[in-house]
Amino acid sequence: MADATPSTTTYVVATAIISGVTGYFLGQGASLGLFSEKKEGWPNSYNVKVHTHSSDEEDGSEEEEVESDEEEGDSSELKNFEGNNEEIKLVLVVRTDLGMTKGKIAAQCSHATLACYKYLVANPSSSSILRRWESQGQAKIALQIKSEEELQLLQAQAISLGLCARVIQDAGRTQIASGSRTVLGVLGPKSVIDTVTGHLKLL
Repeated sequence: MADATPSTTTYVVATAIISGVTGYFLGQGASLGLFSEKKEGWPNSYNVKVHTHSSDEEDGSEEEEVESDEEEGDSSELKNFEGNNEEIKLVLVVRTDLGMTKGKIAAQCSHATLACYKYLVANPSSSSILRRWESQGQAKIALQIKSEEELQLLQAQAISLGLCARVIQDAGRTQIASGSRTVLGVLGPKSVIDTVTGHLKLL
């Protein structure tokens, strides 16, 4: 069999180079979505489903709705502490009688923290309290309580003193009954909060 002529070798090499370059640019174009209909969503076309209500379950298999208790006080909360320069802290009072797992407790405490933070952001009169809490490192402490009645009593006491007090109610789709009050978040000056929750044990 005769050897390939120089012109044939050149043709094969040129074809390989052109094919490689073309393949490279086609691949780059496909990864950028140039050859498909543009879709809104995550970068690089990741198919990520974002649930309206995040789950508290560790495996993420079930959705769960969580809402704040409606009996939370009004926009006058914290207005009496504007001139108070004391440390601001957030206390998370967790019901231990519900038998929640550690993951569930962590999620419920997160909901309570966010509920208090959203209140501060939504009420301009609380802006100085929010700034102080943020600048001081957002102090948080988790305490335990053993019944819903005690939780509601603490909330009422906190509101009567002008503290921000938010109770989280569970939708009941994972571990506990629907409407169960799980965590109370209380935010305000340290000494005032201690008059409400100072007798409770650490979680």
